[in-house]
Amino acid sequence: MRFAALWTYLRAWLPGPSNVNARERLRAVGGAGIGLLITGLLCRWLSVPLEHAVWLVAPMGATAVLVFAVPASPLAQPWSVIGGNTLSTLVGIACASWIPDTAVAAAVAVALAIGLMFFTRCLHPPGGAAALLAVLTHTTDFSAALFPVLVNSLLLVMAGVAYNTLTGRRYPHVQVARPPSPDARFSQADIDAVLARYNQVLDISRDDLESLIQQTELESYKRRLGTLHCADIMSRTPISVEFGTPLQEAWTLMHQHRIKALPVTDRTRRVVGIVTQADFFRQLDLQHHDGIAGRLRDLIRATRTVMSNKPEVVGQIMTRQVRVASADRPVVELVPLFSEGGHHHIPIIDEEKRLTGMITQSDFVRALYRAVSPA
Repeated sequence: MRFAALWTYLRAWLPGPSNVNARERLRAVGGAGIGLLITGLLCRWLSVPLEHAVWLVAPMGATAVLVFAVPASPLAQPWSVIGGNTLSTLVGIACASWIPDTAVAAAVAVALAIGLMFFTRCLHPPGGAAALLAVLTHTTDFSAALFPVLVNSLLLVMAGVAYNTLTGRRYPHVQVARPPSPDARFSQADIDAVLARYNQVLDISRDDLESLIQQTELESYKRRLGTLHCADIMSRTPISVEFGTPLQEAWTLMHQHRIKALPVTDRTRRVVGIVTQADFFRQLDLQHHDGIAGRLRDLIRATRTVMSNKPEVVGQIMTRQVRVASADRPVVELVPLFSEGGHHHIPIIDEEKRLTGMITQSDFVRALYRAVSPA
């Protein structure tokens, strides 16, 4: 147990697997290079009339990583870049001016910069570096926060907007939660509750988090339900009747076995129709509710005379157009039949087209529940 705990701890020091392909990596590399090149060239050109020695600051390298490699991150959004770098630089300049000890000034500058970025909702990791740089270079001129830092940040953001858009990445990335879809299994309040308990900064936007959860649920649903076949969930040895089965016998079977439908088969067990409770009630005059029980008894009671003016056997009232499914058919393919087709019972047939089972809505719902429930 101690070795396992130690190994788990040591693994935390190792890098995790990356799901980013080579194309996305090249996209990020190219964007960072192009963005910094444009920013550097323009700022160097601007620095000449301003007679400014420094025209590009080191924290822009870290900013480029965020803007071009993780453009969806809340830490990489325009306000985070511009506000985080500029405000943190102002804090660093203030600490460099007012705190004589460099070590103390550095610690205070970074700490205050983080607090200010939290307060102004522009948390940006390179901002801490910008505050520290101002202290270490003993920068006391507050105009340095405008040029080069603010101008660097603005140009890099504009380059990020253009490059990310052209390469198929949203930037700026919307940080406001979208209205939940009608079929969502969770609400924004659910996400808020979980995030409140987590109580840490997440390097992912809220809409991306919601989308990832939904897509993960969908993949799990497909995986767990997609491996099921009709034979896995069907009721085996279903009760069935034949074309000439008397109505009273069919109704009694439904009542005794507490079922609402009976497949109708020929002598070779091939399905020729289905009879349901609705088929029985369809023979009655339902516009008048009084005496329904009596009319139903009259319907299913066998006529003792040779001639009859009412149905006597199942074949006379059954539904002839019946949807069937093979035993090896994936269960997920039955979704349209139950959800949109109005079907409540699907007879299952074997390779020889003979009746081998029955799937009801209850069977299907039970399978869905098991597929979406935690293992």
